[in-house]
Amino acid sequence: MLDNMFPFWAAIISWAMAQALKPVIYYAFHKEWLPGLILASGGLPSSHTATVASLTLAVGLREGFSSTLFAVSLAFSLIVAYDAANVRYYAGQNVQITQQLIQDLREMGNLRLDDPIYFTKIKNVLGHKWNEVICGIALGISVTYLLYMCLR
Repeated sequence: MLDNMFPFWAAIISWAMAQALKPVIYYAFHKEWLPGLILASGGLPSSHTATVASLTLAVGLREGFSSTLFAVSLAFSLIVAYDAANVRYYAGQNVQITQQLIQDLREMGNLRLDDPIYFTKIKNVLGHKWNEVICGIALGISVTYLLYMCLR
């Protein structure tokens, strides 16, 4: 069963490791312990890209790097990595700009901003910078290759 499910388990382990590393890496850079980051999206490393990079390598190792399944997995992985570093990143930037605009309008004082929509909690960080994506890819590949070597 482990042999058939190797790509799945490698991807899950890579995702879990990426999530577990987020508060540790944040602490190393900022000297502030935020254990809630273990459940957060965004940050270093990208768990999205760690997961799909792991899955793609595991499929390549299991099915062959010239298989159709590997090609599909690779295409999926490239889309996820691009989305994490571009679409989701810029959505996060838009959230920050919108929140600042609302704060600036409140400070002007003349406008009515009592609609509940202006008090909606929105997550500031949605996506990743390219270095976070690349670290996620490296983590996913490393975890999968180590698992593969240990299970041979």
